[in-house]
Amino acid sequence: MTKLSVNINKIAVVRNSRGGNLPDVVRAALDCERFGAQGITVHPRPDARHIRYSDVRDLKKVLTTEFNIEGNPIPSFRELVLEVRPAQVTLVPDAENAITSNAGWNTVKYRDFLREVTAEFQAGGIRVSIFVDPVAEMVAGAKECGADRVELYTEAYARDFAAGRERAIEPYVRAAEEARRCGLGLNAGHDLNLENLRYFVERIPWTDEVSIGHALICDALYYGLENTVRLYRRELTF
Repeated sequence: MTKLSVNINKIAVVRNSRGGNLPDVVRAALDCERFGAQGITVHPRPDARHIRYSDVRDLKKVLTTEFNIEGNPIPSFRELVLEVRPAQVTLVPDAENAITSNAGWNTVKYRDFLREVTAEFQAGGIRVSIFVDPVAEMVAGAKECGADRVELYTEAYARDFAAGRERAIEPYVRAAEEARRCGLGLNAGHDLNLENLRYFVERIPWTDEVSIGHALICDALYYGLENTVRLYRRELTF
């Protein structure tokens, strides 16, 4: 069954907008675990506009499910991950001024760099996932980099879903099949929601994990956090 990892960045955005510690990011993460999340994801950026490095350290002390840290492997990020040692690190090529992740790695062009970073994290006992577009060549390239998994960037799938879900999913099925052929684990994330999630995992049932933040936190404004986590878990259970 595909696992649900809840990205709590948006909770930190609300906290940071006023200062102080409301809402409490650590408490929210623990609540998500209690409500059924099978993992917690954070994506600290250099400008600390949502999750801060201190949050990452605090979360590591208390989480009991899988901890996934996403980010561009700049020196400070690499140091943080090696200090905290989460279960998984997801390498994302986002620029410092990016509002959100907007592309996967070119695993061919950056093979030497990604191979170096991957080996460094794996030596620390950390599973490495590389964020890629749904392109078979990039998936195969991640294997050449030594990755354990790939995370498919699902923005295009979510954007095109309403116009035709069969066409929207096609490149993802091909990329997922390439991952399976290469012996890579498979994650997915970005703009997955209650409307498009079930179809994705029905068509690609070997998806190991989905990481969902923005849509889930938005839904929680209407349905409540506990109910929303359970609704997303239900979409993954069939």
